[in-house]
Amino acid sequence: MRLIRWALLVTPIWLSAAHPAVSEELSAVDILAKADDRIRECRTADLTVEVADQQGKPVDGAEVEVRQTRHAFLFGCNIFAWQQPTPEDCAKYRDQYEALLNYATLPFYWRGYEPQPGQPQHARCEAIARWCKEHNITTKGHPLVWNHIAGTPAWLSEDPAEVVRLSDARVADIVGRFKGLIDIWDVVNEAADPFRTGPEFDGRMTETWKQFGKMPLTIEPFKIARKANPDATLLINDYRVDPEYEKVIEQLVGDDGKPLYNVIGIQSHMHGGAWSTEKIWHVCETFARFGVPLHFTETTVVSGPRTEAGWETTPEGEQLQADEVERFYTVLFSHPAVQAITWWDFADRNAWQGAPAGFLRKDLSPKPAYDRLLSLVKGKWWTHATGKTEGGKLTTRAFYGEYQITVRREGEEKTVEFGLAKGGEHVVGVAIEDAVR
Repeated sequence: MRLIRWALLVTPIWLSAAHPAVSEELSAVDILAKADDRIRECRTADLTVEVADQQGKPVDGAEVEVRQTRHAFLFGCNIFAWQQPTPEDCAKYRDQYEALLNYATLPFYWRGYEPQPGQPQHARCEAIARWCKEHNITTKGHPLVWNHIAGTPAWLSEDPAEVVRLSDARVADIVGRFKGLIDIWDVVNEAADPFRTGPEFDGRMTETWKQFGKMPLTIEPFKIARKANPDATLLINDYRVDPEYEKVIEQLVGDDGKPLYNVIGIQSHMHGGAWSTEKIWHVCETFARFGVPLHFTETTVVSGPRTEAGWETTPEGEQLQADEVERFYTVLFSHPAVQAITWWDFADRNAWQGAPAGFLRKDLSPKPAYDRLLSLVKGKWWTHATGKTEGGKLTTRAFYGEYQITVRREGEEKTVEFGLAKGGEHVVGVAIEDAVR
């Protein structure tokens, strides 16, 4: 019942709910109390192992071990700091990343990716993506089009038509170049409000958007990305979770009227305070109506208050961060529309806004939030079952994902790999040698 108590605790203002509850359909207590039941319903299935001899006869009493090796659900983070200053720090960062996560967001911000015209820095992202692939970590590129200063190279032409041409060519080149290595893309970032003012947005990309229009410059990159990789998973991504974002999604369709996106991306930076349980649920319900998976693409909860002396992690803040991580992830993992959660950033070192937002401290030691999430992802929400066959079968409830299934009988051992997917096959057969030779 710890989760229910969280909803009732009074927390410091810097970690209290940043937004009022916007949904009265379910209370926080109801949402949290029923989370485990929803998780069982939408994240697990009965997995049956059938053991037979070479003649196809069921084998009783065979020892079966069902060991999960990967989640189907995507637990991720940006991996921008993959290259650390020393080999020792590289090992710390990467080992702890791999131990917890199976999904990584790679940086494709135009300004840093192509600092000189015609000289895109492909090598860095390719190295990260190949490391991820070697370690069975799914990759995503972020972002292809954004009118923030990070998405606007200093050398960009003042001619809006030339800006569009260069941007479109960049999308086609990158998506096509990384096909098979990176097949998930945040295509357009923050299109719901592209005309924000301020030095970070007063640039040539924004001026181009003003001239050509919000939706035309959102729609066309999706068409280009789809042509470059027909099998890619394409996201629209935004920090807005209000009707302005819904309007963009409703209009993001092709000439045939079908959606150009595969997934809706939702940012959830909570530097100013954690979302209420009701708000988390309401956002999921609001965007689930579009009938595609939801990815929470940028999630932040800080582990210390901002002060005049700086913004550093504190022991109290770390415990509160761990509690909020468990609450936030539990609510999202229990909602059937959610397919991925990406944290932002992995470590406090070089974190966005200088915030103590990481799972790791600046010295790369794990915070309680890291350990808490690990206990969920590789503990409570992880399947490792053993037993003996009866009637040649063993059935266990298992989380969707990848498995190694080992059968042992009279000194013989056989291991097979199996993927348990929603709507897929839930029965795996294992044939072993006859007991009598």
